[in-house]
Amino acid sequence: MAGQDDIDALFDNPGASSGGGGMGGGSAMRDDAGAILDTTVELRVVLGTSTMQVSQLLKLGRGAVVELNKRVNQASDVFVGKILVGRGEVVVVDDKLGISLTEIVKSAG
Repeated sequence: MAGQDDIDALFDNPGASSGGGGMGGGSAMRDDAGAILDTTVELRVVLGTSTMQVSQLLKLGRGAVVELNKRVNQASDVFVGKILVGRGEVVVVDDKLGISLTEIVKSAG
């Protein structure tokens, strides 16, 4: 299985071999990299969580505030699919919310 260094090398130098990692070089690798770059993934940012009973949830109305388990300056978790990939700070850009990544989480594999 390719590691993070192999993936980084692929994007830094698409024609380079990974040096024995089982991944070949050349145009086939560039085609594979193109397929990866065109793949759509779900990115999810978790601002925080809260637990409440359904009866409390049903009582919420417009303008209700639900307290989350994170503090204002605490980093939010960033997921691709169900995999935690990083943490970041929430930012506002042109009246839209965004995330500024402050940490990349290395996978355990």
